[in-house]
Amino acid sequence: MSGQLAVTDVVDAELVHDETAGAPVAVHTDRDRHLSPETVAAIEESAAASTRRAYSTDRELFAAWCAKEGRVPVPASGETMAEWVRHLTVIPRPRTGKPAGPSTIERAMSAVTSWHQEQGHPKPNMRGARAVLNAYRDRLAEARDEAAQARQATAALPAQLRAMLAGVDRTTLAGRRNAALVLLGFATAARVSELVALDVSAVEEAEHGYDVTLYRKKVRKHTTNAILYGADPATCPVRALRAYLAALEAAGRTDGPLFVRVDRWDRIAPPMTRGGRTIGDPTGRMTAEAAAEVVERLAVAAGLSGDWSGHSLRRGFATAARAAGHDPLEIARAGGWVDGSRVLARYMDDVDRVRNSPLVGIGL
Repeated sequence: MSGQLAVTDVVDAELVHDETAGAPVAVHTDRDRHLSPETVAAIEESAAASTRRAYSTDRELFAAWCAKEGRVPVPASGETMAEWVRHLTVIPRPRTGKPAGPSTIERAMSAVTSWHQEQGHPKPNMRGARAVLNAYRDRLAEARDEAAQARQATAALPAQLRAMLAGVDRTTLAGRRNAALVLLGFATAARVSELVALDVSAVEEAEHGYDVTLYRKKVRKHTTNAILYGADPATCPVRALRAYLAALEAAGRTDGPLFVRVDRWDRIAPPMTRGGRTIGDPTGRMTAEAAAEVVERLAVAAGLSGDWSGHSLRRGFATAARAAGHDPLEIARAGGWVDGSRVLARYMDDVDRVRNSPLVGIGL
């Protein structure tokens, strides 16, 4: 019976004899390579919303360029990919008036190659495209162009956190929320998308302070982070979180999203509507963009220079933890970085390149 089932499973496929293996192999038909719209959507959801939006824009621009040039976008030839990348290195973008930087072009290349795979095609030959991009990197570096180096969020270290929070009015709901958001974001090394996804139920009081369980999307698992008391009450994440939870409870919230929108009257904001229809999260959950804006706004208000974003908290945690002598593996586990993360290694290199420099102790 099992043999009969195995045969009927491949009735739509053509059996071809593979002389090298000495056994017949199945040739996939169009049906075998078909994906339903629902499955395509499920695959797309595996990537972060911001990545999906960026990829969608990159693919639309690539398809439009191919149409203008009379080229086939999918499956694309290696020559098409090389010409397109060269185009990206010379055409000014409307927002900046300058061509895209190397990291932006890298992302666009990934958007197009993954588009091929999603449609059942092999990745196009990228050798020429890579050569064009490498030459572009060299030109930017030789010209001392700031685009030669990938932009990195400025690290929010404890000293910067103190400056950012010095002007926050912690007698208000908004002030308590912002202090808790910044300090918990730092203490957990959370991405802002992970931070705003937290519910009140994910926070448990413990003898050491709190245990906070986050879902780390990049590694697809939950991590429980121990939030400890800080030596400085101004930057203590436990005190800040406790004060914010008390303010939430006073406002009638004991469950649902941890970080919520607060209106100008210092109340939990009502659901947003447009044309009589509710838009956004009806529970008032903050968006990742709104959380990142809190970090940027506080840094600017404190007069701090640099490139501030929600990622500043995550980078600051990695840098400060490494400077304090913590093991890279423990830092990675605490922050939900994938094993061998090059991004994390770059953050820690800010510390290690000085502490581990071959110039140390050689007698100069």
